[in-house]
Amino acid sequence: MINRIKPELLAPVGDMERLESALNYGADAVYLAGKTFGMRAAPSNFSDEELAEAVKRCHEKGVKVYVTCNTIPHNDEIAELPRFLEHCQNVGVDAFIIADLGVMSMAKQYAPKVDVHISTQAGIVNYQTANAFYQMGAKRVVLARELSFPEIKEIRENTPQDLEIEAFVHGAMCMSFSGRCLLSSYLTGRDANRGDCAQPCRWEYTLMEGKRQGEYFDIQEEKGKTFIMNSRDMCMIDHINEILDCGITSLKVEGRAKSAYYVACITNAYRKAIDFTYENPGEPLPQWIHDEADKISHREYSTGFYMGTEPGQKTDTGSYIREYEVVAICEGYDEENKLAKLSQRNRFFKGQTADVLEPQSDVYEVKFDEIFDADMNPIDVAPHPTYTVYLKTDHPIKKGAYLRVKK
Repeated sequence: MINRIKPELLAPVGDMERLESALNYGADAVYLAGKTFGMRAAPSNFSDEELAEAVKRCHEKGVKVYVTCNTIPHNDEIAELPRFLEHCQNVGVDAFIIADLGVMSMAKQYAPKVDVHISTQAGIVNYQTANAFYQMGAKRVVLARELSFPEIKEIRENTPQDLEIEAFVHGAMCMSFSGRCLLSSYLTGRDANRGDCAQPCRWEYTLMEGKRQGEYFDIQEEKGKTFIMNSRDMCMIDHINEILDCGITSLKVEGRAKSAYYVACITNAYRKAIDFTYENPGEPLPQWIHDEADKISHREYSTGFYMGTEPGQKTDTGSYIREYEVVAICEGYDEENKLAKLSQRNRFFKGQTADVLEPQSDVYEVKFDEIFDADMNPIDVAPHPTYTVYLKTDHPIKKGAYLRVKK
């Protein structure tokens, strides 16, 4: 019998700004990287000093910090690892996310007080492997993304209850098995297994016959070029009930290279979805929570392998769906004069309606009926980014709230 537990919400963090989004919008835990040994080199990531500050801020709010140490390091990198592991333990990191057995062994030696979570890169698809890692000292396993609900349930039923199970629920998917890919290394020299993927699976391709140099042929009939390896994004916002039935411990959102707004929006959406579903088992999700997943830039969604085999590739385009845009961020609210001070991000006009995403609140709408420039002159349009705009509104918009307009 699987216990129906309320799972942890694990948010991605690429820098201090994104950390604040995760903390403000309801994450139970965050995962992040130092300047080395993490699988995402694109974000700025965290220096030693920033990591210490990040752990301090998180622990003050009861939020756990997991450090990604999930690259496959080569010989010349190993010597740097003990110092990094010791530093993580000294500043109070809660767990390492590890893919490599050698790194796991060193973590046990140099940072024995820090829990070990086995990365999805380890490709765990059965309970025997999960149990083997548990016997080696793992606190948690992050399952491969290529698993269905029945398979996950079977793993849960055949592993110790104190072995935690983590699974991805939202974000970009890799066309290769659990992120084990060599395309980037071969085509660009950038090693995806050391955090530097150039994402060649997102490129558009044609065929050229070997004896007809320069003569290209469409791969897909009457469709032009094809994005034959381009994966859809995962979205499980409507399937929290099935996730709870599997006994998954932690729900992971992909996106350490994404924006602070992405972190805020998706963390908030899954926070609301988890809370609602846990308190109202079997009831459909309120529409506004479902809609939040569409208010970020994303590729066409799928449920990955959770429902079994589902078409995972989007071969006709590599573009994103962008139905909403952030037009302003609130910098404060003057209660006496009923004025919200906004910092513009995209152009907006008098008369438009925006919805507001703010910490600890449901989404609501405001209308730009009365807007003013920094000198309190009435205006009809906010013309350029970082322009200060005052909005007359009875609703006390919280500092840091995002105002969004449907395109």
